[in-house]
Amino acid sequence: MNPNTITGKIYLTIFDLLEKYPEGLQWTQLNKMIEEVHPDFHPKTINGCVWKLIQKFPDRVEKPEKGLFKLKVVTGSK
Repeated sequence: MNPNTITGKIYLTIFDLLEKYPEGLQWTQLNKMIEEVHPDFHPKTINGCVWKLIQKFPDRVEKPEKGLFKLKVVTGSK
């Protein structure tokens, strides 16, 4: 994830938001919050990043129910 690209900035914002909301965020909430942080970014670019989130970061993000995105809980190994 390159923080100098638009998509990189969007993904960093997504992870910041999901850290602030450990109970998760609905698709529409997440899109709206990203648009508020980055009003100059095209909504379709934001939507595309959210759409690909699980595919791109399967080790970090989960969808426990339709439309809900949460950070995966990392458990330590014994």
